[in-house]
Amino acid sequence: MSMFCYQCQEAAGNEGCTVKGVCGKEPETANLQDLLIWLSKGISYYNEKAKEHGAQEEETGLFVIENLFSTITNGNFDDEWFEHRINKSLEVRQNIRKKYESEAGEIDESELPEAATWSSHDVNEFYEKSREVGVLATEDEDIRSLRELLTYGIKGIAAYADHAYVLGEKKQEIFDFIQKGLAATLDDSLGVDELLNMVVEAGNIAVETMETLDKANTGAYGDPEPTEVNIGVRDNPGILISGHDLKDMEELLEQTEGEGVDVYTHGEMLPANAYPAFKEYDHFVGNYGNSWWKQDEEFEKFNGPILMTTNCLVPPEDSYSDKVYTTGVVGFPGLTHIDDRKNGGQKDFWEIIDHAKDTEPPQEMESGTIPGGFAHDAVLSRADDIIEGIQSGDIRGFVVMGGCDGRHADRDYFKEVAKELPEDTIILTAGCAKFRYNKLDLGTINGIPRILDAGQCNDSYSLIKIAKELAEATGVDDINELPISYDIAWYEQKAVTVLLALLSQGIEGIRLGPTLPAFVSEDVLGVLVDKFDLKPIGSVEDDVEAILAEL
Repeated sequence: MSMFCYQCQEAAGNEGCTVKGVCGKEPETANLQDLLIWLSKGISYYNEKAKEHGAQEEETGLFVIENLFSTITNGNFDDEWFEHRINKSLEVRQNIRKKYESEAGEIDESELPEAATWSSHDVNEFYEKSREVGVLATEDEDIRSLRELLTYGIKGIAAYADHAYVLGEKKQEIFDFIQKGLAATLDDSLGVDELLNMVVEAGNIAVETMETLDKANTGAYGDPEPTEVNIGVRDNPGILISGHDLKDMEELLEQTEGEGVDVYTHGEMLPANAYPAFKEYDHFVGNYGNSWWKQDEEFEKFNGPILMTTNCLVPPEDSYSDKVYTTGVVGFPGLTHIDDRKNGGQKDFWEIIDHAKDTEPPQEMESGTIPGGFAHDAVLSRADDIIEGIQSGDIRGFVVMGGCDGRHADRDYFKEVAKELPEDTIILTAGCAKFRYNKLDLGTINGIPRILDAGQCNDSYSLIKIAKELAEATGVDDINELPISYDIAWYEQKAVTVLLALLSQGIEGIRLGPTLPAFVSEDVLGVLVDKFDLKPIGSVEDDVEAILAEL
């Protein structure tokens, strides 16, 4: 096989991509990503050792986080970027090793994992070595499954930690765990039980990371407010911003102010419309389009340039690739990349702004509004009404239908479930899975919308906080006693992180779909089923019946 990757829900045959990624990733790119992850584990090995002597480096930890973020599905497809990053990783690894040895003495090479010793600056050798260090290098299926589950959970943690760091929020324990977890995947002495414990710990750290990011976002831009988000267009040229990075959003809005160019959100940037700080900009119009996988038709119609701030990039068609810009850890051959901030300044978006001024206004695809802004602050401000509605029988319960969207037609399951749920139920959501049903008119219950959108996938912290606060307010000792059922869609590694976060809170009976992860072995799945009653989604009719029985 040319490659092996099964980190996302669309892995070929729900087994693994072996010729080319379903995401569009070429086998050489997939292999380089494997090598980068492997070297990041070697860096983490030394950084863990250095911590014992007070020599651990924050910059090294941040470098590893960015490496991990760049390998998330639909993030970076640029081989040259990965070649450069691999070279830099070898340099970073050598520096942290020297720092450790200066404190602890010379290391016996025979005691080190290969990820901590292999070195070359020949790009051809990168490609050769990359084919040896991927997922299948771990022969034991259950150990491999747990190592990958841990690694993918850590990738999501890294993405969320990176967003928080950009906004000035960090917790050392998050950085420490990322190093610890990656290093653990190199330790052949760790068996199933030890790795399972690490996976559970990853869930706890995931909650802490999402809480840290929530603090960063709300501290910078205010608590999201219930908002009717415009989905129509105006007559000005526009820029479309997609991804997840709110700092990029802020700087783009600042630089476009007064330039006669409107700004629209796309995909997971939709929740930006609910932040008070962004509402201050008159040229911030609303949301254009739908989920990430519809880019090929929607980017054509937008007319203006598009800025991709994080993963969720679909390899662009030639017909519109000249107007797609990348930034951060996003990359694609031939696309213009906006460089990172320098010396505490802003990113320079003027090339995009000048490009936009020479384009026609967006082609209108739809009109009207969709509701958003129902993060924990907005929902919990109505806690008394919610509790009263539950006690009076007006609200039977809540169905958490968060997570990711994807291309597969069977994801319409989530839209059909939303349509079939009775009028006394409320859907709580976060992430792009909502694009399957967020334009349905499901009405309200006592003035409370039946679809409460808490925001991006990383805003799933709101769903946990809402559940915990409701449990406390109603005197429920076990969160599973609340009238809440969980029907989760997943696609990529940040959704794995959210799943581990939910499991870490002791939540049981989660339905996961449209398929169970290919990287979870039968034995590991058995453990998750026994401990958490994790199960696959079924038919709409059967699942709606089961959901109502749980409420």
